Amino acid sequence: MKKQFQKSVDFLKTKNKILFLTTSNRWFGEKGGEKPKSFRLGEKMAEKIGKDKVEIVDVPKLKIYPCEGNVSTERGNTCGLKEAALKDVEKNPSGHHRCWASINNPDDELWKVSKPLLECDAVVFFGSIRWGQLNSFYQKLIERLDWLENRHTTLGEENLLKNKVAGIIALGHNWNVENAVKTQEKVLEFYGFQVAPELCWFWQFTKDSFDESDQTYKKAADSFEELLKNL
Repeated sequence: MKKQFQKSVDFLKTKNKILFLTTSNRWFGEKGGEKPKSFRLGEKMAEKIGKDKVEIVDVPKLKIYPCEGNVSTERGNTCGLKEAALKDVEKNPSGHHRCWASINNPDDELWKVSKPLLECDAVVFFGSIRWGQLNSFYQKLIERLDWLENRHTTLGEENLLKNKVAGIIALGHNWNVENAVKTQEKVLEFYGFQVAPELCWFWQFTKDSFDESDQTYKKAADSFEELLKNL
């Protein structure tokens, strides 16, 4: 992990405005305030790059409603239409945020992701692997950002992400982490990002997919802690 981490840091130091979207979670009321591994990794990376260049958005703390599936209705694909633009100068200063779920749910906070996303040079998604895939917070987020992909693939408009570098870094315990990351690399390509290999990697504690002992999970936490200290 150390070599991959350093490659990411060196690469991102060449960028001016960087966004980290962390998507793993813990119960916020837990005594001691434990932070997810992937969130802590993002914090460490931001520290090495320079906190003045990196904005971290902790996605699980936002109120983001599920995607409404407007990309596939009986009326056809209505995702990202101009009529779906969020009419709020603070939340949508660019005018490009077009999502019906943001309009239908006034307290939706997707704008806290889309606003810095549309302003950054590079974005890195950090997440945990649960049951062989990126966690549900990541999946909900990527589905809600579908209007960015739909804008240029279906509506034939400008690709707003064409000059933005993106990557996905995921941490998992014992199964399918590499495949999950490869899938999301492809998703980011479909969205129109410039996917950078320097920003796409994973850490998996064990290759034994049947090792579910409590002791192993404790060892994984200790192993990650040691790795983090040496980055």
